Amino acid sequence: MSDSLAGLAALRRGIQEARTTGRTLVAVRAWEPPEGEALYLRQPEPSWARLWADDARQRLERAFDLAAGGPPADLRIVRRVVRGSAGPVLCSIAASPDDLLVIGMARPRGPFARLHRRPVHRFVPARAECEVLVVAGPRLLPREARILRRSDLVAPPDRATAGR
Repeated sequence: MSDSLAGLAALRRGIQEARTTGRTLVAVRAWEPPEGEALYLRQPEPSWARLWADDARQRLERAFDLAAGGPPADLRIVRRVVRGSAGPVLCSIAASPDDLLVIGMARPRGPFARLHRRPVHRFVPARAECEVLVVAGPRLLPREARILRRSDLVAPPDRATAGR
């Protein structure tokens, strides 16, 4: 699960499905070293790997805060932070035919965004052993997306006190 808008939409839908069906919600955050496994294996540094794993745990908790105001108290929730590529990790965790896998589908903008994204929304439905529900992220205007991505939104200074 990512903390992108599509990931948050998928988490909200997963919460809704878990409530409706009475299933346990398994929230999964897959992570890899930023430079990739091949480069990391050349000079492995366990302290960096722990740092990235901690960051993944924090992002998972932040996703619950952003999507639902915190983890819902009325659901059984299992949190999993797994090192690996998102597609194979999700397919291995949701391996039972009775599972429901809810994933987000981001809408990349521009040719470079399309080239650098791994299409998890294509990989998982083609290989999963369970039912897959793909949730599209919201459609936004370019300016809206830029504003929502900024995490340091600050109110403009008061004009009356700015000149003093």
